[in-house]
Amino acid sequence: MSSWREKIAQFMQGRYGGNDTLNKWLLGAFLLFLVLSLLLGSEICNLLAIAALIYSYFRIFSRNISRRTAENQKFYEWTQPIRNIFSRKSNTSHDAAHRIFQCPNCGQKVRVPKGRGKIQITCPKCRHEFQKRS
Repeated sequence: MSSWREKIAQFMQGRYGGNDTLNKWLLGAFLLFLVLSLLLGSEICNLLAIAALIYSYFRIFSRNISRRTAENQKFYEWTQPIRNIFSRKSNTSHDAAHRIFQCPNCGQKVRVPKGRGKIQITCPKCRHEFQKRS
């Protein structure tokens, strides 16, 4: 059994391997088109599924690592706006001991401690003073 592992490891040496964002998306597209093909009985979906799978395997077994990396980087940049829309990360901190307010003058975010009542906040950027309840 170990001889098969060694042969596979030797075969994959110097190849891309392809566990990146683009390959994950291609495999997801393959599964989507495969399910659509089964549900709709569409030959076009079937061909698209096969094309996505073939291209994914081509990328995995490719020896041109720099080109596959550049492809993944272009795909990552191209999908950045879409990922930003669906991103669940918030720009505010999840710190339970502080609140974040925005300066009404310049828009700078200011972090203040919670539970201090009504406080006078001075913006560190524009020195504008405003009152908020923390």
